[in-house]
Amino acid sequence: MNQTSTLRTPRIATMAEELVGSEIIKLAGEIKARMNQGEEIFNFTIGDFDPAIFPIPVEFSEEILRAYQNNETNYPPSNGMPELRAELASFMQEELGLTYHADDFLVAGGARPIIYAAFQALVNPGEKVIFPVPSWNNNHYTHLSRGTQVFVETTAHNNFMPSADELKEHVSDAALIALCSPLNPTGTVFSQEQLLSICNLVLEENARRGPEAKPLYLMYDQIYWQLCQPGTQHVDPVSLCPEMRQYTVYVDGISKALAATGVRVGWGFGPAHIINKMKAILGHVGAWAPRAEQVACAKYLQNRSAVRSYLIDIRQKAGERMTAIFEGCEKLRAKGYAVQAIAPKAAIYLTIQFDLVGKTTAQGEYLDSVEKVTAYLLNNAGLAIVPFYAFGSSRESNWFRLSIGTASMGDIPRMLDRLESALSELR
Repeated sequence: MNQTSTLRTPRIATMAEELVGSEIIKLAGEIKARMNQGEEIFNFTIGDFDPAIFPIPVEFSEEILRAYQNNETNYPPSNGMPELRAELASFMQEELGLTYHADDFLVAGGARPIIYAAFQALVNPGEKVIFPVPSWNNNHYTHLSRGTQVFVETTAHNNFMPSADELKEHVSDAALIALCSPLNPTGTVFSQEQLLSICNLVLEENARRGPEAKPLYLMYDQIYWQLCQPGTQHVDPVSLCPEMRQYTVYVDGISKALAATGVRVGWGFGPAHIINKMKAILGHVGAWAPRAEQVACAKYLQNRSAVRSYLIDIRQKAGERMTAIFEGCEKLRAKGYAVQAIAPKAAIYLTIQFDLVGKTTAQGEYLDSVEKVTAYLLNNAGLAIVPFYAFGSSRESNWFRLSIGTASMGDIPRMLDRLESALSELR
């Protein structure tokens, strides 16, 4: 026997061995490889932007170049450049009415390190983290913090936003509720009534625990809030319920609102004692945003008229694309096809249901799973979208995320034509 055939990979830490990679990134990579082979695929998988369609603001780009030309290339302070934190405090006060001091902000290399630090600061090993599914990456961050995952599966009835009643049975021994609005993957938002009920639930639970106990905290990811479509209102916990201030950590950044996913400037804000511990965690990780980008972001945010003009433009572009696809799906539904979508609310995502399990293809293949439906849409319509099970929902969920960040308006009618053709072949 060949000795090498009996060798086994040495064991490593259990957390790392059991960590699962992102299904979304894996799927997007497979799609990209097929596109590089020359296939025509309408790639709506990744939550990113095509810079040719959605460039970052010109004024921001100029400020980044200027900062590098001015040799802003040293280490930044571990909690972020003072001028940026001051500008963020001013911006949040003006735009959302949230009054926080510059020292209540922590800047990092995008929102992901902020989320990681919040989990590390608030969750002990074994403690429960409650989050709705579908949602983005809360399961992985819980795993990284050695917490216990509590999934609350939501439905289209509430636009996939969790209710206080759905969360209530889990809060008595939980450390953290992780929420996102507007929500990735659905692009839907909390109503004022929904979020206020959850805030009251947190306050009631913390009153029950008493002042000496570790509280139940809320992490509120609002990174898409500036991409709400007209008629959609963004709500947040502290604005609705000021008593939530001591229990709420916000997550925010420029990656989505400014189409700046690669620029890597995100921030969190909340109670100073929590933010200071998150700062210490990220100081050891070295997850700060580049100094030049921070300086540029502070300068750009001072130009409020440019910021508001850009946001109007990007919301319009995103809305045009989501509306065109939504209306196309509505026309397909009117023709009797098993398709329906939720009207666009916010972010860059459209939520679409393909109720195709149980159908048979023209080649005689029986579609007995959502995985096979996903493959059929890709192979026969060239439509690449992400099933909700990639965001933690059950594998029986027949809802999908469609991301429009790389979609040209000219491609949408052709995509809809190919989709109708593929659906018409099913029996």
